[in-house]
Amino acid sequence: MKEIRICIDVDDLDRAVAFYCDVLGLTPGRRLGTDWVEMLGATAPIDLLGTPSGTAPLPTNSSMRRDFSRHWTPVHIDFVVDDLDATVRRAVGAGATLDREVQDRPYGRMANLADPFGNGLCILEMNSRGYDALVDEPEDLEARPRG
Repeated sequence: MKEIRICIDVDDLDRAVAFYCDVLGLTPGRRLGTDWVEMLGATAPIDLLGTPSGTAPLPTNSSMRRDFSRHWTPVHIDFVVDDLDATVRRAVGAGATLDREVQDRPYGRMANLADPFGNGLCILEMNSRGYDALVDEPEDLEARPRG
């Protein structure tokens, strides 16, 4: 099995440790030198999101456009929590920025934020169907013809 590690660049390591502990309940693991702390307590699924190049990533800044050539943050992280409102309050109280109002989605509720270091993240509170709510009919992936 492959292991996925998510690396988040920050300019204040101690503040980042506090943010991810206090807001999302992660815990410090190993300290790997003076500028690296391993945070534990989350899984890391990868969701591939099809978003056209050239579209605006934020409704508040229409001059900014997505560019899928290499740049500092072409990926964001989604954290699934049990209480979206409480998590957003903790995040904003700890220095995060709410990019837009909390949204109702077919799969639950979502908040788009930037952590105190400018890294984009989403906080999700799934409903009972989760992402299955986006699928009209469950597909049998094993029966699908392969190309």
